[in-house]
Amino acid sequence: MEQPSVEELREWRDIMLLHRFALDEVNTKLKILNEEFQFIHDYNPVEHIKSRIKSLESIGAKLEKKGLEITPENAREHVRDIAGIRVTCSFVSDIFKIHDMLANQDDITILRVKDYVTNPKPNGYRSLHLLCELPIFLTNRSERMTVEIQIRTIAMDFWASLEHKIYYKYQQEAPQELLDELKEAADIITF
Repeated sequence: MEQPSVEELREWRDIMLLHRFALDEVNTKLKILNEEFQFIHDYNPVEHIKSRIKSLESIGAKLEKKGLEITPENAREHVRDIAGIRVTCSFVSDIFKIHDMLANQDDITILRVKDYVTNPKPNGYRSLHLLCELPIFLTNRSERMTVEIQIRTIAMDFWASLEHKIYYKYQQEAPQELLDELKEAADIITF
């Protein structure tokens, strides 16, 4: 593989930095919205917020899976979840409250919604995925960046974590009986 040029390395650094800024913006918004909700309603819909930036290796693997060359330009154009936030809440109703609070923000555009809460995946996975776009203001320009926000209950998060561990423990070949039990557990988790 050819060594990246200094310019290409700068582009990769810029992409990662811009996505970090986007995460910071969304984290701040969620914190403010949560505190305001607590003040008004004496109730806190957000239990936990976790964020991550996809590694360069993961970005490269995603581009290869799509049959694309690993370049900063392709990463920006075709990998929309470089920045990701998971919001965990107590109840299903909280998921949609958080969605509505984000949708009411003037500077956030929700580009795509995948509602696996109402329509779970066949394996039982449940979560609400929002692909959001927002402006990041820099010293000499602004950039519109995307952040994927996953909103789920504590129970859904526990299930997803367990499913992920089983998937990798059995190298994607888990026994059917175990998969059936996991699906049954997912069907029980509706609160």
